[in-house]
Amino acid sequence: QVQLVESGGGLVQAGGSLRLSCAASGRTFSSYTMGWFRQAPGKEREFVTGITRSPTITLHGDSVKGRFIISRDNNKNTVFLQMNALKPEDTAVYYCAASVFGGRVPTLLREYDYWGQGTQVTVSS
Repeated sequence: QVQLVESGGGLVQAGGSLRLSCAASGRTFSSYTMGWFRQAPGKEREFVTGITRSPTITLHGDSVKGRFIISRDNNKNTVFLQMNALKPEDTAVYYCAASVFGGRVPTLLREYDYWGQGTQVTVSS
């Protein structure tokens, strides 16, 4: 069982940056692939980015390539999402998720086993 808690959301102006964190409970954090998803009002939850267990492979959604960076610190049981050059269309609730898939980054919601409660990110124009 893994419990995930996101933090770091808030209000930022377009062009600004935010860093989200997701702290995981349990001693097996390093064995999970971790992902970030987001859900804007009235829209479906979508894949943002993910990182496998070591040796790490990362995957980014097309809308965030070149702007968002995912990383993990297994010693701290934490995955990070550095968001740069934010746009109003990045406004959403951001969710952290953990998956048992090891060899690739899953992009479908059903491929993730554990979810956090989400953190709101609002980008003003």
